[in-house]
Amino acid sequence: MATATDDRYVEGPLLADGFIEERRYQLRLADTAGRDHTLVCLPTGLGKTAVSLLVTADRLAEHGGMSLLLAPTKPLVQQHAAFYREALTVLDEEVVVFTGDVRPDDRAELWDEARVVCATPQVIENDLVGNRVSLADVTHCTFDECHRATGNYAYNYIADRYHADAETPLVTGMSASPGGDKEEILRVCDNLGLREVAVMTEDDADVEAHTHHTSVEWEHVELPETVIEIRDALNDVISDRLETLRELGVTSSTDPSMSQKQLNAIRAKLQQLINNDDSDGYSGMSAHAEIMKLRRAVELVETQSVESLRRYFERQRDAARSSGSSKASQRFVSEPRVKEATRRAESFDDLHPKFRRTRILLAQTLGIENGERVIVFTESRDTAETLTDFLGEHFDTHRFVGQGDKEGSDGMTQKEQKETLDAFRNGEFEVLVSTSVAEEGLDVPDVDLVLFYEPVPKGIRSIQRKGRTGRASEGSVVVLLAEDTRDEAFFWMSRNEEKKMQEELRKLKSIEGEIEAEIAEQAGLGEFEDAGDDAAGGSESDEDGDDAAAGTDTSDAASGETDDAAANDAADGAAANGDADGTAADGQAGLTDFAGQAGGADRAADDAGADDADGTVAEAAPDGETVEVVADQRELDSHIARDLSTREGIETRLETLAVGDYVLSDRVVVERKSVEDFLDTLVGGDRSMFEQVGDAARFYARPVVVVEGERLYETRNVHPNAVRGALASLAVDFGASVLRTDDPEETADLLEVIARREQEADDREVSVHGEKGGKTLAEQQEYVVGSVAEVGPVTARALLEHFGGVEAVMTADEEALRAVDGVGEVTAGRIREVTGSDYAG
Repeated sequence: MATATDDRYVEGPLLADGFIEERRYQLRLADTAGRDHTLVCLPTGLGKTAVSLLVTADRLAEHGGMSLLLAPTKPLVQQHAAFYREALTVLDEEVVVFTGDVRPDDRAELWDEARVVCATPQVIENDLVGNRVSLADVTHCTFDECHRATGNYAYNYIADRYHADAETPLVTGMSASPGGDKEEILRVCDNLGLREVAVMTEDDADVEAHTHHTSVEWEHVELPETVIEIRDALNDVISDRLETLRELGVTSSTDPSMSQKQLNAIRAKLQQLINNDDSDGYSGMSAHAEIMKLRRAVELVETQSVESLRRYFERQRDAARSSGSSKASQRFVSEPRVKEATRRAESFDDLHPKFRRTRILLAQTLGIENGERVIVFTESRDTAETLTDFLGEHFDTHRFVGQGDKEGSDGMTQKEQKETLDAFRNGEFEVLVSTSVAEEGLDVPDVDLVLFYEPVPKGIRSIQRKGRTGRASEGSVVVLLAEDTRDEAFFWMSRNEEKKMQEELRKLKSIEGEIEAEIAEQAGLGEFEDAGDDAAGGSESDEDGDDAAAGTDTSDAASGETDDAAANDAADGAAANGDADGTAADGQAGLTDFAGQAGGADRAADDAGADDADGTVAEAAPDGETVEVVADQRELDSHIARDLSTREGIETRLETLAVGDYVLSDRVVVERKSVEDFLDTLVGGDRSMFEQVGDAARFYARPVVVVEGERLYETRNVHPNAVRGALASLAVDFGASVLRTDDPEETADLLEVIARREQEADDREVSVHGEKGGKTLAEQQEYVVGSVAEVGPVTARALLEHFGGVEAVMTADEEALRAVDGVGEVTAGRIREVTGSDYAG
């Protein structure tokens, strides 16, 4: 283990001499983390990464293998990798970076040669699902900013796989702010498999010597009269729409400043109306969607800038003009008071008072006080763009945003992000205007001022941001609040939660033993299965994080609005010659039996060698064989492939499929559609689903469409016959089996059953058809022969090996065909029927 030297540096196996400064609290934390799976809690800027590195060096020296460090953003990953290359004596090329910018095939090769991998979790998740990397030899895994380990975030899946696959696992979770209460902290520990808790606070003597005071000031600004008038006009429209909802009995208030929690409760009541087949629920949902748009507009004009509001109005106008736009969007832009607000915003030529105050504060810090660096944080990408332009007239200013492109704003590449941070760190410019992508962990030392353009409603994020200052010297934090706006509400939310979290950290330190005992008890009882995590946990996977606080805007799709006529027209067009009103009395029109479809009974019996020909094949039980499922890369958001990758006897592979979402054999391809996606096809005039199924039918003998989700006939205001007509079209016109599942887990179960049936019971292999790019000559020959009478790739290879070429197979008589292993009388007869019969189109 690492130890301190007389010259105040840490020495130990694999550690570079004279690099890591001795800090006794880091050594104590590393000692604890080296003994068991540990949650390490340490205030921002005090060297959590150094603690992890000390553990990594010790593990690599003692156990060999490799180390994996996960961080939520690409810039943070790059920063960690640079630190490890300097602090460890391993070769620089043995410390590798895995992000989405590195090709999957290259990652697989680099993984085998690396000793330390620094990666974003989504990339490792994808590589595990795609079976490109193995965690068996990873002897230390670090989860940076581990408070993200909630919901469906990739950290949870990786931790499960690591504990299951690694031969000698050790997990370290790191965070300055692990959660707001004990239950949240316990859940993070459970999700990552952590059994120890090691906490240091600024109250500890060892830590206090390395901390500096950070003052916080709250600056109030008054909104100009024009901005208030625009806001009030928009609030009047919100009150009118809330009155509509009040008449429906889903709210008793028409206060436009009601909380997001109250609005969520209204939406839940509207959903109940829809579930009870009450048409008022649909009109109410539409009004609710419009309210959310109006609230976003109010927030922008109050707390951001009039320019941000102008950009938002422009995007809404574009959305309302697009095909398939919702009634909520159309009403929003056509409402006279919104039109008037738009006109006044476009004619407003003054500065928002926050812009003016920002300029003054920067002039004080950089000019009068001789400061060197300032970070300005904002929630809005639009505000970041306009602030950068405005401040750039007075200071050397650069923006720092995420990699995703937004309307009217290009994201930054990973290279641009790194170059920007390096230049800021080296003093090449004075002001960094950043969205939330720079909040977590990025090392930007000696910042003289952190300016919050608006308060952050979440305590964790407030702590993360203020951690950018006071790292190596005293600094200050200023938060701008627009008076009599939701800024003030967010301020109190943030302040109260931040105090609570600081107290929780102190409390956590005082009860470390109690927490560890409870973790052990819960592990024994099997509690904290993550069922309590809300769906928002998965939302943090977007590393950009530019957008405003969650809940300020909603998708138009959430309104549940549809047009019966459009739906019926779409169904009629899709069905072509089919009967649009369906035939099944039980409401499952178009569902077909996969096992017996298109004469599959005698074929299955012949190919599988079964005695009975009733077309049914029992589900094969796992017997040591491994079946393969090929999943399309774009299906990863559903977590179905991730689920399958954890199951015994299943090997998943990721490809960018030209046809289908899942390939289960040489003849079975699956196109998965959620109920929402399926209904969107009907109401929007989008025929892509039918085109996709048509492609599947051209390239595969057994195309399957899985419609996933509940309430297919009740979710939207679509006539049941329109739904039945579409189902009938898929089955009759395209020859697809249409199967229903309730949720992704049931879909995964179904895919496993079909894959085992095909590959174990019928001895078929997985073969991807219709892919972009050419096949080898041998693959083309196997494909041609395998598609004849659907004999499959195994029999195709046997025929080609026996006869020597495609032409000889096609001209062979039945007796010669039966001489080939695996070809019986029925199969030989079908081959001759296909190859020897005249075409009758």
